[in-house]
Amino acid sequence: MHLEMRDSYMPDDPEFIAWEQGKRLDQTDRESWWRSWLDVVAEATGRGVAMRRLRVVSEPVTDYIRYEYAVTFPNVTAGEDVRWLPRSRTGDLLLPGLDGWVMDDEVVILHHFTGNGQWAEAGMEVRTDPDLAQRYLAAYEVAWERATPHADYRPA
Repeated sequence: MHLEMRDSYMPDDPEFIAWEQGKRLDQTDRESWWRSWLDVVAEATGRGVAMRRLRVVSEPVTDYIRYEYAVTFPNVTAGEDVRWLPRSRTGDLLLPGLDGWVMDDEVVILHHFTGNGQWAEAGMEVRTDPDLAQRYLAAYEVAWERATPHADYRPA
């Protein structure tokens, strides 16, 4: 399970900049957008592993979130289940302070970003901590149930 709660990531990402300048992925040209991460997703989901990504977003969405929305179809094609949750619907939820992955019942990968969305010096932090994993899972599950599947979400 991957939890993303920022409204902007890596604003200097060349792919984001190209998108801002009008580049769009051609859904019919799979070779142009398939990448190695999608092989990992397809292999894992092919073995029956559920891969879920939850994006908590402010509305109206930022240009970066519009970009993420536009380039999410490859993740879905590979087998990832993606949902979107407007931040305005989270007021009664207790969500973690950091984005990250819950890998299993023990391992959590925390992502550290600066205020403008760049990787912080700490970058990714891997923790083996069953209590932390359970807290992330509990928060994630409540938010997941409230979120809108990618196919049904339209960025405001």
